[in-house]
Amino acid sequence: MSDVLAIPALAVAGTDLALEAQAVTASGVALTLEAPASRWSLRARTAQALSGVIGRAVPARIGETLDGIACLGPDEWMADLPAGTALPDGAGQPVSVVDISARGVVIRVEGAGAATVLSSGCPLDLDRFAVGRATRTVFETVEVILWRESATVFRVFVWRSFAPWLWHALKAAERG
Repeated sequence: MSDVLAIPALAVAGTDLALEAQAVTASGVALTLEAPASRWSLRARTAQALSGVIGRAVPARIGETLDGIACLGPDEWMADLPAGTALPDGAGQPVSVVDISARGVVIRVEGAGAATVLSSGCPLDLDRFAVGRATRTVFETVEVILWRESATVFRVFVWRSFAPWLWHALKAAERG
C-alpha cells in the first residue's frame, strides 16, 4: 500500500472564478487575470542545496527574484514558470518541491496608478518597493505575494478562494 495520498483535480479552474475575462481599466490602471502557469513552492536550508536539486539558479537574498524564482524567506522560494514546466521532485534530498499551480491565480495590476491602487489595502511603502522585488504581504486581510515587474506593473499572487474578493476590492480601489 502506498503512503502517497492521491489528491483529485480541483473542481474550480481559474477561468471559472467570477472575474472578468478581459482587462478592467479605470483611472489609467488595468487589472488582468494572468494565464495559468507552473508554480512551485520550494523549501531548502540553503539556496545552493535547492539549486543543485532543481538545476536552476535561485536568488540567495529574501525579496530577490531571478529567472522566475522569488526568495520569500530564509528557506523558502516560489517558482513562477511557463505552463507545463516541470521541476525535479527532490526525492531523497533535504528539500521540498511542491507543485502549487492550481492553488492560486495571479492578478496583474498595471499603469501609472498601480502602486496607488495597491497601497489602498497593502501596508508596504510601494514607492520604496524596488523593481524585481517579491514579498509575502497582505491586501487588507488577504495574504498575497506581491511581485514588482516594472515601475508600473505589479503581479499579485492570491489563493484561488480569495481571488474574487481581491479582484473586486482592487476594482473598487482603482475607481477611487
